[in-house]
Amino acid sequence: MGQGRHFHSRVIVWRRTGGRRRETVNWMPAAVFAAVFCGTSLLLPRLPGFDEALTLAAGVGAAPAESAAPLAEETGASSEPAAEPPQEPAESAAPESAPESSAESAAPEGEPEPEPAIAPENQAVLVHKTYTASPSDVYVQVGNAFVKNVTDYDNAVVLEAEAADPAFAITDTAEPQVLIMHTHTTESYMPFTGDVYDTTWPSRSTDNAENMAAVGDVITQELEKAGIGVIHDVTQHDYPSYNGSYDRSAETVQNILAAYPSIKVVLDIHRDAIISGDTVTAPVVTSDEGTAAQVMIISGCDDGTMDYPNWRQNLAFAIDLQQQMESDHPGFTRPVLFDYRFYNQNLTSGSLLIEVGGHGNTLAQAKLAGKWIGESLANLLKG
Repeated sequence: MGQGRHFHSRVIVWRRTGGRRRETVNWMPAAVFAAVFCGTSLLLPRLPGFDEALTLAAGVGAAPAESAAPLAEETGASSEPAAEPPQEPAESAAPESAPESSAESAAPEGEPEPEPAIAPENQAVLVHKTYTASPSDVYVQVGNAFVKNVTDYDNAVVLEAEAADPAFAITDTAEPQVLIMHTHTTESYMPFTGDVYDTTWPSRSTDNAENMAAVGDVITQELEKAGIGVIHDVTQHDYPSYNGSYDRSAETVQNILAAYPSIKVVLDIHRDAIISGDTVTAPVVTSDEGTAAQVMIISGCDDGTMDYPNWRQNLAFAIDLQQQMESDHPGFTRPVLFDYRFYNQNLTSGSLLIEVGGHGNTLAQAKLAGKWIGESLANLLKG
């Protein structure tokens, strides 16, 4: 094959005193990536929950309809299912006894590209929804926010986490205290918005200006503005193989934590994929600043087999961040997903996975969400 596009693995360390940056770049070929999302399924493993996103992205056809709820959420296209130990359920497996409600928003404006002409056979319906929730047995209200408890733990555990003191605090140091990284770095967004989703558009990209690394850059910039030391690692753990992504990202995080023990917060930034039948949903919230992608925090817990002893501390942090984001930008968040998940969250007491919109959102909407995440995280940590 000829020369293809390349991606890089880069770690940026920012220090508050002196503002030094250290950047290392490792390059490797990525020519095979384009074939993956041109309808070729042989180059990616077909994992539970990943099929739906791959099917839509490749334009093969509509994903099967979900029977449990009118709108399928957390399909698992972003958060890797349990193909590797410790086992984790696909995100769509969570029981729905009180589904989130949603309000249709006007189609977002001000996007960089208008919706192009899409052949009828390549069209899926694209809707823009603002997700909300009401108190129920599943949706636990925690101040101005909600936690979706799909575990066997009583809701009292959630309320205890809300009341708990933080497990950590940032200090006045020049050392980095936050790590931003991506297990599924190549997840990407639509370049335009409208009422139609193009099923031929690839939902992955090795270009770090177009994928989750671009969102992580915005979060990093906001933390830097607040004077908080941050590392943004943009290693593409899901390329060239999707299988083993979490094993590889765990190794990356462990190496960085060993080099910088001052780090207290680790955010794994993803995007979701929300599909029901032939309908793709883009979670959005509008404000004076524009239209942002709604975000969802995933905070896991241990079923006794995951070696995850600090999950209650992570849940407390998730609730604190959720409340801060809702305070700063009402309607910005979907409820925290509290479930039997792992996602390497045992590595610190401040480890969370954050889904920034879905594959029906635009990069502009995701970047505005990244700005808000960074602002709220800085307000929380410094407050």
